[in-house]
Amino acid sequence: MTAAPVLALGSENALPPHVRTAFGVSEVEPRPVLWAGRRAWHCGDVLIRPVADNALAAWSAGVLDGLHVDGLRLARPVRSSDGRWVVAGWAACRFVPGTLVPHYDATVEASLRLHAATGGLARPRLLDDRDDLPTRAAAAAWGERTPKLDPRAGGVTFDELAGRRRPVELTPQVVHAELFGAVLFDDAGVPALIELVPAWRPKEWSAAVVVVDAVAWGGADEGLMDRWAHLDAWPQVLLRAVLYRLALHAQHPEASARTLAGLERAADLVGTRLP
Repeated sequence: MTAAPVLALGSENALPPHVRTAFGVSEVEPRPVLWAGRRAWHCGDVLIRPVADNALAAWSAGVLDGLHVDGLRLARPVRSSDGRWVVAGWAACRFVPGTLVPHYDATVEASLRLHAATGGLARPRLLDDRDDLPTRAAAAAWGERTPKLDPRAGGVTFDELAGRRRPVELTPQVVHAELFGAVLFDDAGVPALIELVPAWRPKEWSAAVVVVDAVAWGGADEGLMDRWAHLDAWPQVLLRAVLYRLALHAQHPEASARTLAGLERAADLVGTRLP
């Protein structure tokens, strides 16, 4: 099953007619759907979705428009009639079939393929003054910041593991730090990426974040951590991946004991793999 599930939404969440017109689908009846966990509207072969950050969405569209990744389908962005990527907080792309399925090794492989293609991209200027929660959490994981973390939501485990960081020599580049839950697979198992949310970190770290997320919340076996141990500085990037999630969790307003339990398990498993 690769069609996006239809949602029941109230009129307050309706897709504005002028947005449909701008993206050339005014004659198509929109279907509200859930696509990779995101609210969107399926209009023929075009998918329109609200975006939280116009500048980031426009940057992502500009990159994906010309990016080619072996073995990875991309949801190609669609410009509006006047050439914009974002219209009144809405962005559009071509619909690519697929669903979220637990193909975690394939997701890591997709991460490596993606980042082989993004390795030559310049550091986005929009990252310069960024101070959102993921940015702060990543900086904490890499020892660049010391944020105040809720000890009941992961702060204690963060402090215990942070002292086991050792220097690594890896090259930062444009990576997607949130690939878990962002890669779809069609019926043939071919992966697809719907957007690119940039961070400036080593590609190995992005792969490690997928692994930590899959073990913490996706039901993945712990062997997933070992199957990618050939990647450079793997124990240390695994450590920074779990520190990233702990720092994010310990600052997140919706953190819960349930979500922390899986993360604590992942943290314990990472700890056993450190020298």
